[in-house]
Amino acid sequence: MRKWRSAVVTAAWVGVGTAAGALGAWQLATSDSGGAAHSRPLDEGAVERALAATSASPPAFSRPASPSPSATPSKTPPDRSTLRFTGGTATVECRDDGTVYLVSWSPADGFHIDDDVERGPGPVARLEAEPSDDDEQEDLPYEIRCGQGGEPRAGVVADADD
Repeated sequence: MRKWRSAVVTAAWVGVGTAAGALGAWQLATSDSGGAAHSRPLDEGAVERALAATSASPPAFSRPASPSPSATPSKTPPDRSTLRFTGGTATVECRDDGTVYLVSWSPADGFHIDDDVERGPGPVARLEAEPSDDDEQEDLPYEIRCGQGGEPRAGVVADADD
């Protein structure tokens, strides 16, 4: 009788452990706030809403500065645009002086952005989208420039490593 009771207790513990593991896996799979495995690049509308929300209210730890009578009016910040390209997306500023600045970037699924990003400001910004798991697919080095109307343009260029 003791063997039978020991087998039942062991089976119960195995069942409880399996159920707990399954519940944890389900929570991770359905969670929107999971780790990097569940992160998704923001679309243009989400980026604009996030930027509007951050610029609408100052951080809680800072007080708005009171303008001094001799202060000069500040220039308006440059417009930001979101570029989509095969390896991901980038948020770009085309500045009044004709320079470009990469504010942020995010890889597309199956890609990562190489570490040696040249964000500017300058006449050209550069980044490289590299396939994550496919040795057959070529790396995609991009140059980003601002056009005549202040619109950013991304183009694939010859890879300097070849």
